[in-house]
Amino acid sequence: MWMSPKVERDEAFLAQVETICDLYTRPLQPHEVVLCVDEKTSLQPRPRVAPTTPAAPGRPTRCEHEYRRVGALNLLAAFNTRTGEVLGRCYDRKRQVEFIDFLEALEAATPSAITMIHVVLDNVRTHKGKQVMAWLAMHPRFVFHFTPVHCSWMNQVEQWFGVLQRKRLRLSDFASKADLSAAIGRFITESNDNAHPFRWDQRSAEKLRTWARRRPVRKVA
Repeated sequence: MWMSPKVERDEAFLAQVETICDLYTRPLQPHEVVLCVDEKTSLQPRPRVAPTTPAAPGRPTRCEHEYRRVGALNLLAAFNTRTGEVLGRCYDRKRQVEFIDFLEALEAATPSAITMIHVVLDNVRTHKGKQVMAWLAMHPRFVFHFTPVHCSWMNQVEQWFGVLQRKRLRLSDFASKADLSAAIGRFITESNDNAHPFRWDQRSAEKLRTWARRRPVRKVA
């Protein structure tokens, strides 16, 4: 949305774009890591009322359009921008409590030699609540960086979610939430076995900066 020349931009907007581009492209120090974190919400198992039949020569996959509702899951995932590795957990709800639990998992999984954990996030309230801010104050090696409004696509985990959707969730036919959670867990393991980062270089970052500066910025009084 902000790519439109009609969208007004200010110094704060440009600073956020610059910060994210810098995190993705500059050489990191040995004590740093950049993690892109977000939720993929309302993942429904949708067990079908008739069995799904797999594809065969000359015949596509056949999936019954009617399904039963058995609840939904919310996947929280962190994508390492330099290795492509993912840490993910499924939760029944999406609150500050679950987000803090996931941050604790990141804390435990990150070696103590890493003293600066940059976390790229979007602007949902769950990421900025009082409980989360209190947790952040007690964990100084975590530093949050928020993408500009209407710019959550700059969060690289969204690209990984796209891969997950195409390769594992495009056809949703799982017996239960536990079955769906296990399938997601297997996909994360398989993904990490062949992990690679998404390509963000100085050329692509400069193209993004040029778009962001396309109109004169609004002066802040």
